[in-house]
Amino acid sequence: MPLLVELKQRARHLKAETFALYLAARDPRTPWYAKLIVAGIVAYAFSPIDLIPDFVPVLGYLDDLVLIPIGIALAIKLVPPQVFAECRTRAQQTRQNGKPVSWVAAAVIVVIWLVLAVLCIAWAYEAFMVQS
Repeated sequence: MPLLVELKQRARHLKAETFALYLAARDPRTPWYAKLIVAGIVAYAFSPIDLIPDFVPVLGYLDDLVLIPIGIALAIKLVPPQVFAECRTRAQQTRQNGKPVSWVAAAVIVVIWLVLAVLCIAWAYEAFMVQS
């Protein structure tokens, strides 16, 4: 059981770090290239849709267990240490006041996935229906 408790604690820590990265991406002192990478990593980490679906044996959890922590570690190194320390403090304060909710971010993610779905349907139509 201690292993499960430790894993849950690490998962909570990663969530907190991810929210601190989100705040760092919005900070004007963060370089543009770091903002770009941080935004991609945070969007993927918070997205309900995975690159590799979780029902695929072994590989399904690979992105959750390996890719996201590596991406978060890279993003933390790109953000200036002073900025990240301030964002980490703000993230802790926000979490103590309740979970943050961003309906705009949720809408953007939904729109991106809808556009991708439409493009896939259009491609499938072109590939299979036009040949008939």
